[in-house]
Amino acid sequence: MKARLAPHFQQFFDFINVLHPLITDIKKAGGISYLVGGSVRDLVLGRELKDFDIEVHHLSLEELEKILAHHGPVMLVGKKFGVLRVVGYDVDWSLPRTDSKGRKPSVELDPAMTIEMACRRRDITMNAMALNLNDVLEHRDDIVHKLEQSTVDVARVFDVIDPYGGLEDIKHKRLRAVDEELFLEDPLRFYRVMQFVGRFDMDPDERLTMLCRSMNLYDTAADAPLANERIHEEIKKLLLKSYAPSKGFRWLLSLGRLQEIFPELHTLIGVPQPVNFHPEGDVFEHTMQALDAAAQLSYYVDQEYMSAIEEKYMIMLAALCHDLGKPITIDDQMHFYRHEDAGIPVVKRLLRKITGNKSLIDAVCKLVRCHLQAFTFLDQGAKPAAYKRLAVRLAPDVTVRQLGLLALADHQGTNPHGHEPLINKDHELYHQFLATAEKATVAHGPEAPVLLGRHLLDVMAPGPEMGRLLKEAYRIQLEEGLKDLDELKRRTLALCHDKEV
Repeated sequence: MKARLAPHFQQFFDFINVLHPLITDIKKAGGISYLVGGSVRDLVLGRELKDFDIEVHHLSLEELEKILAHHGPVMLVGKKFGVLRVVGYDVDWSLPRTDSKGRKPSVELDPAMTIEMACRRRDITMNAMALNLNDVLEHRDDIVHKLEQSTVDVARVFDVIDPYGGLEDIKHKRLRAVDEELFLEDPLRFYRVMQFVGRFDMDPDERLTMLCRSMNLYDTAADAPLANERIHEEIKKLLLKSYAPSKGFRWLLSLGRLQEIFPELHTLIGVPQPVNFHPEGDVFEHTMQALDAAAQLSYYVDQEYMSAIEEKYMIMLAALCHDLGKPITIDDQMHFYRHEDAGIPVVKRLLRKITGNKSLIDAVCKLVRCHLQAFTFLDQGAKPAAYKRLAVRLAPDVTVRQLGLLALADHQGTNPHGHEPLINKDHELYHQFLATAEKATVAHGPEAPVLLGRHLLDVMAPGPEMGRLLKEAYRIQLEEGLKDLDELKRRTLALCHDKEV
């Protein structure tokens, strides 16, 4: 069975095997366990399953908690919402509920609610599907046998519960609200549609488009703006889970709401660029293509201080922001002198709408400031000392290799014949840049200083003078490649003595 099942099906049945005892105990007590939400959608779409949400019907919260407690400590992560977790199981267990309006809704649990009514509170039809896990366990062998066939109707094999037409909408790549009135109650759903557009390459239908065009993004029930943290999560999903995240921003533009939500990006529209460098069009088009190029790069890696996903997020944000200074620096000859520096205040303003991580914002700003230097160094045949100075300027938040990734995405965002980036362009240029930085020993961080404070304690006490001396020693080391400790110490002390004389 394991050798023939598609990976996402195997993942699903591995998950079912682990949860078999819990689901069985719930069934014995008279409950029905339904897999709901995004897990069902991803199973139908053939995607890796990430979030497992199980909704239990016909049991009270107390009864469910008692059953789960037999399998491990129960975490009351959202008891007032009817959400429980068992330590050791990456699953949210919930009860069907009705919610009042707002970010802090009052909740009424209803164990007797039908699964069709429970699905009604979901945002989009493709998220309003369910699987009866009692039935899946009962017919597991038959389901597995059918899934091993070359062509199968996944929805029919699993007997997917689909009261609102989510399967048909998936087939037609259509986003549609389950209940328009309920949809409008939570303004976060606007941003969820934005990330679904990019993440699943689907288009809202006419009714959903109309709702989103006029939807109030202020949380009227809480009488407060929508919490930034909630918005940040949706934008992060758009960037990290989309093959072409630009589609989310282009969708905002089509609604006429890009200027309202991200005016920093809207100002890029219509800003011309020299055709010999940017045949793709204006700065907005270039930025969207560069963003998609960054999303599709395959060079992100796990590091000691940063995961591959974190690195990807940083580079994508930098791609989104790298040319925000162009509208305020363009001259009559279509030059953008120092736009990389002039745009930093705009970059910070935009990033605060996307993330609350100050260290990440600082890192992106460094990338934006230096984004022109990477491949320019190659063109100009820059010496190792230039690479070493660049590494120092980027540290500790960013490496020279990461700057090369941004430069590659920037160069690939130049397709004059469509919106897709030129993902096969300039990989050799990136590898040349990386090899040159590695030869200078600074691709992954700045060169460590040879002369340290402890080496000067025989001639001076710690203090400002020692700091100035160490800084000068490091400059000599980088500029001249001098790494002999004794010679570096002699040169630095002599230079200091000459200045005093």
